[in-house]
Amino acid sequence: MIRPAARILYIDDDEGLRRLVARVLARKGYDVTTAASGDEGIAMTASQAFDLVAVDHYMPGRDGLSTLEGLRALPDCPPIVYVTGSEESRIAVAALKAGAQDYVVKAVGDDFFDLLAQSFAQVLEATALRQARDRAEQDLRASNARLETLLREVNHRVANNLQMVMAFVSMQARSVDNEAARDALYRAHQRIATIAQVNRRLYTTNDVEFVAIDDYLAALASDMGDAWSAQRPRTVTVDADPARLKTDLAVTIGLAANELVGNACKYAYPADAEGEVRVTLRLTQQADAEARLMLCVEDDGWGMPPDGTVHGTGLGTRLIDALTRSRGARLAHEAVHPGEAMPGTRACLTLTLNADDLCLGDESVPADFTI
Repeated sequence: MIRPAARILYIDDDEGLRRLVARVLARKGYDVTTAASGDEGIAMTASQAFDLVAVDHYMPGRDGLSTLEGLRALPDCPPIVYVTGSEESRIAVAALKAGAQDYVVKAVGDDFFDLLAQSFAQVLEATALRQARDRAEQDLRASNARLETLLREVNHRVANNLQMVMAFVSMQARSVDNEAARDALYRAHQRIATIAQVNRRLYTTNDVEFVAIDDYLAALASDMGDAWSAQRPRTVTVDADPARLKTDLAVTIGLAANELVGNACKYAYPADAEGEVRVTLRLTQQADAEARLMLCVEDDGWGMPPDGTVHGTGLGTRLIDALTRSRGARLAHEAVHPGEAMPGTRACLTLTLNADDLCLGDESVPADFTI
């Protein structure tokens, strides 16, 4: 496809030079229009579309710098090349500061026209590249906006679907007479709620890569406390270091916390006795420079049996085992109050953080914390 010739407006009070410039540049492939004064050039630029405007410095009445200022005040001002017969650098600097893209010094002979044409070509190419970049950035912003809208819609639909599943499981649990089956359904309901909490946080923030683990665990504890209080008088509290964790790691921590809290709520205290379950999460920097995360769930209940067997459902135990294996984590149990009648149990899950697990740029993370 043949590209149309670039439209040039050449503003100069020298009629002979205007004609010569128009003729020479036409042979070089440009469509040249001329103006005899700054005011005429500004008026023509305002009413016509030009790809580039060239402005002479020395003109009676309105000089080049004043004309340049008037051109720059127009909406969608084309790029400007400043032409001057003076070799004083201050004039060129003033023109460039005022918004000219380039300048050319007038000279006698064909060199001037070659330099002028070369300047036009460079400025037009730079302008085309800048416009292409601006269009690409605009398209990218529009594409990102569409993707963000789509992501929010997907998260919204997933959240609704999870709520429906939770409602169905809850209805089924209420209709089951078998206590073991009912308990299994309630635990399934809470596991789904754990995942739904992450989805809810992704839906209500612009960051889908990281989750504020302290806020997430606090909301999760509130849900778990409400769920278990319907069956037993239990209180669940959280004390977590503020940090933003990778979404998949946050889900892993949430599921582990759900299983450990569920075991404590069910087995640590007599069914009709009030009991507190405490969740803590700490980020630590070890002497070997490894960054570690420790999730602990503790109670003040019966404590572990003498044989060291940990209470819990088979499925819950398998889930914890799978989570620890997938992250190379370590799960340990100990007494909270050794030697007392109600020694309690503390279950601690410790894992090493990878470089992409933690949003180190977040202001809540200590500045000297490294991975």
